[in-house]
Amino acid sequence: MFREMRRKRQELSREESIAILNRSTSGVLAVLGDDNYPYAVPLSFVYDKTRIYFHCARAGHKLEAISQNNKVSFCVIDEDKVVPEEYTTYFRSVILFGRARILDNPEEKREALEKLAAKYFPSDEEGRKKEIERQFQKVCLVEVVIEHMTGKEAIELVRRREK
Repeated sequence: MFREMRRKRQELSREESIAILNRSTSGVLAVLGDDNYPYAVPLSFVYDKTRIYFHCARAGHKLEAISQNNKVSFCVIDEDKVVPEEYTTYFRSVILFGRARILDNPEEKREALEKLAAKYFPSDEEGRKKEIERQFQKVCLVEVVIEHMTGKEAIELVRRREK
């Protein structure tokens, strides 16, 4: 169903891909938008085992697209160093595919919000709880269940590691 990576030597392990998701603060969600045009939007997220979560307003383009077709992809760029003298870029990234759903259950929504808030504000538990309470009714939480994930790095980074 999903394509195998063509350049296997550059493929990151699952553990390396998960580490990238855990340390990254933003990624780009792609959905099938209006008139079947792709719609890609940057957003903050949290990775949790086999899922990612993000929050958004309760209405808008991405939610309309998800309600029409819940298949999405999500991309995170971990490294992107332009090396002009080599006419290349040293990159490391992760792409995942999955199915998105809006969290309607209040317990699921609160749990996802707490994970998201803890990622971005780890040292202020009391502040996180207050903000979650303040925003709870206004915010929408989306869960993406990961069906396929690949990580890839530039061949130059592979060679450097092999030395």
